[in-house]
Amino acid sequence: MAKNFELEGTIKLINEVQTFASGFSKREFVVEVEDGKYPQMVKFECVKDKTALTDGLNTGDPVKVTFDIRGNEYNGRYFVNLNAWKLEKAGGGGGAAPAEGGFIDEGAPPSHLSEPPAGHGEDDDIPF
Repeated sequence: MAKNFELEGTIKLINEVQTFASGFSKREFVVEVEDGKYPQMVKFECVKDKTALTDGLNTGDPVKVTFDIRGNEYNGRYFVNLNAWKLEKAGGGGGAAPAEGGFIDEGAPPSHLSEPPAGHGEDDDIPF
């Protein structure tokens, strides 16, 4: 069973829902986390029915994200995604450090592997 993690911060960006030819859908969002002198911008994704988690949230809202780390290989390339499965407005203040211990031990979240979009090839715009 995969570990579950929590992170608190402030919504920096919420992208539109992307739907691919296969019917797979995802929405990416970025949370800004204070980390001493240099804030960190952490990108998460919600997949399938979890894309609705960001509904009602706006840039600047403090949030707590519960997520798992998903990794896969596609055509000899390796991808890591932070898969958000619970998102709630945090009480007070802006960004905070990750929860103590870095993970929570609740029941298993709905586990979804990110599917690459149909037709994903070597001419993509991924910078690595």
